[in-house]
Amino acid sequence: MLSLNNIQKVFNAGTVDENRLFTDFNLEVTDGEFVAIVGSNGSGKTTLLNMVCGTSRPDSGRIIFNGNDITDIPEYKRARRIGRVLQDPKMGTCASLSILENLALADNKNRSYGLSRAVNKQREEYYKTLLEMCGMGLENRLGVLAGSLSGGQRQALALIIATMTDIDLLILDEHTAALDPKSSETLMEITKRVISEKKYTTLMVTHNLRFAVSYGTRLLMMHEGKAVMDISGEEKEKLVVEDILGKFNEISIECGN
Repeated sequence: MLSLNNIQKVFNAGTVDENRLFTDFNLEVTDGEFVAIVGSNGSGKTTLLNMVCGTSRPDSGRIIFNGNDITDIPEYKRARRIGRVLQDPKMGTCASLSILENLALADNKNRSYGLSRAVNKQREEYYKTLLEMCGMGLENRLGVLAGSLSGGQRQALALIIATMTDIDLLILDEHTAALDPKSSETLMEITKRVISEKKYTTLMVTHNLRFAVSYGTRLLMMHEGKAVMDISGEEKEKLVVEDILGKFNEISIECGN
């Protein structure tokens, strides 16, 4: 499904600040896997997601997605099959548009725009069905501006927007990090329902070790551009935070975090 082969990535090459982050890095993600990625700051988590999405390009190596080499494919073309939710709730929605208008824009993703109404009233019931799985009552507030929503509500809307079209891969880039604990818990449950229902292959970067242990089918711990821990299957199902906390603290202290 997704394969990163012999990836090399260097920042500030040839300077005193040179940082060789990835060296011959390889990763295989199969259809339907939900991979939780943890690691200290600077371990390569977000850079990994950026290379998959196309916002950053490896210096060498290849990225294969659905059997196609996408290494040189621009970000906007990859976005047709890849949905992404970012850390900042403001990034996934347009504050000055209503919930309905935000959903209508996302509904037209990958379609040609012409001189017609942007909002199709006949799609409202469909939008309400999507929002119902959030359990926040957003389906009854379609006319409310997205900018007036709480951070948790806005991230839930961003998640629905990212997954309402026909994508093959969902990228969650610390999507609960800016939320309070209760909102984070709620959003993770919504995330679990969406992924389970639509059977998305998912990469989720998180600093919350409990979320990494409790959610997903595979756990990947990154350190200095390497996977120092890769746990899946029955071992992942039995995992508790204490099983990975020692290793996480060790690499965090090493990095000065």
